[in-house]
Order: sequence, then structure tokens, then C-alpha cells
Amino acid sequence: MTEEEYDKLLGIETGGFGEWIYQTVHYNRYEATPYEALDKFFEEYQFTEKDRVVDFGCGRGRVAFYIHNHFHIPVTGVEVMEKTYEQAIRNKAAYMKLNQHIKAPIHFHYGAAEDYELEPADNRFYFFNPFSIQVFKEVVGNILGSVRENKRSVDIILYYPMQEYERFLKNSTPFRLIKQIRLPDKEDDYEKFLVYRYS
Repeated sequence: MTEEEYDKLLGIETGGFGEWIYQTVHYNRYEATPYEALDKFFEEYQFTEKDRVVDFGCGRGRVAFYIHNHFHIPVTGVEVMEKTYEQAIRNKAAYMKLNQHIKAPIHFHYGAAEDYELEPADNRFYFFNPFSIQVFKEVVGNILGSVRENKRSVDIILYYPMQEYERFLKNSTPFRLIKQIRLPDKEDDYEKFLVYRYS
């Protein structure tokens, strides 16, 4: 199934790249995780009905809609670029027309990732290199602060991970790498998912 066909199946439009006009070096332009990669990842990693996902730098919402559609669990996408956020909201309206049977909520939050106030039940966090290591450190700090207030096991999922992210999680946090999933037939060493857990 092509990217366009997968989008059509979900009733959304998430392809291409996003033009970046946000005046900072800390946020990267929009690029969606390939559906092929998501299919492979979720052959080896599963959510449960108790999980609640936050996609930081969600763009037009592809990962959020994919997870919501496959697992029927609550998902929140966080997006700082207004135009891209508005595209996610339009996608949500179209998606919900086809998926009213899914009772779990799906939300999109407009604002900077480091300012997002985590819910006590948020426990799975997805990143596809949405921002600089400085912002990533702040977001991870917020996650750890939330865990101290409301104890729970949490996972950080990285796709196409930046080395700075990996080094920081390994050397400066209590998160531990529990799973590495490489994509088949890919020569690029970055074509992989890493899952870090703190419990």
C-alpha cells in the first residue's frame, strides 16, 4: 500500500514536507514517519488499553491517527507550527467521520513541546527528531517530573534517532534502552526505532 493509499484509508492528508517559518533553530520542519516503518515497528511493539500516547512534534497527525486507529487508545499530538496544527485539526475532522466507532479520544495541542503539561496518565512518548537536543532535554525533564508526581512506567520511542538524543538518554537519565527495531532492506543506520523505558 502506498503512502497516499494509506492516508486515504484513514481519511487524512499527511504526505510531503512542511515549510518551516518558525523563527528558531530549535524546531525542525515537518516530515511524516513512513507508514511502512510504523507497520514494522508495531509488529514488535504493542500498546495496551491502559496506555496513553503523546506525539511530540506531531505535524499533520499521521502517527497519532495511526496509533488511534490501530489500538483505540487516547492519543495527543503536540505541534508548535500554527499552519501545520491547523492541518492536523482538518485531518481530525475528516478522520472522525470515518472512525466514530472508536471511543478513545484523540486531541491536538497547539504550542511548544516544552510547555505541554503532561496528564498523569500519559505514559508513551513518540519523537521523530522534532526539535533540538536542548528542547528534548526540557521535555524529558518534564516527563521525569511528572513521573515523580504520579509514579508509573513510561516509554520514550525514537524514530530515526539523533545521536544527541541517544547519548543524553543513556548518560544523563534513568531511561534504559529496552528495544531496538531496525527496518529491513535499509542501509541507513538511522532507519530504526529505539524504545527507552523508565519504571
